[in-house]
Amino acid sequence: MDIVKKLFGKMEENNVIQGILTAFLSAVLIENFVLVKFLGICPFLGVSKKINTALGMGAAVVFVMAVASAATWILQKCVLEPFDIEYLQTISFILVIAALVQLVEMVLQKTSRQLYQALGVYLPLITTNCAVLGVCIINFQNGFSFINSVLYGTFAGIGFTLAIVLFAGIRERLEFASIPESLRGFPISLISASLVSLAFFGFQGLIK
Repeated sequence: MDIVKKLFGKMEENNVIQGILTAFLSAVLIENFVLVKFLGICPFLGVSKKINTALGMGAAVVFVMAVASAATWILQKCVLEPFDIEYLQTISFILVIAALVQLVEMVLQKTSRQLYQALGVYLPLITTNCAVLGVCIINFQNGFSFINSVLYGTFAGIGFTLAIVLFAGIRERLEFASIPESLRGFPISLISASLVSLAFFGFQGLIK
């Protein structure tokens, strides 16, 4: 806990814990990037047919979001703002995210060939995943510090993982459900996704 207190400055211990818990609940449940903000829908629908594949994608997104939050914060504070080139924020953030995704792709290709093939085209598409870019931009819109940015990025990735794994579990069960022929496949997936989204909107009541 001493390390945590040093990272957050002179905040009281209870305030640090409360702040972390609030950020966690906000990013994972109340403002879930997929089910509430509707960001990152492409991989959410494309890589949610199997739970194992969804977990792999979720882990990759958590890593990319966390590291991208750290890298873009440093880039913004040490390069863009000092040289007064903030207008390059979006394109520079995308370049950072692309480099991180390339790193993840190389690691998966070497360590887990099966997962790499299962993710297919959706793995490099993390580069253009608006949820990853969104969390980096939101960090600055909210004026987050370096540590808060990394925490928020990590929690947002966990929220993405929770959403995609839950949806993958539902889609696996739908394969054995009695569904009208006209709704089979993508239509019932969209209906299910909307119902899960409505359930997550119930967490809005946690906001005081």
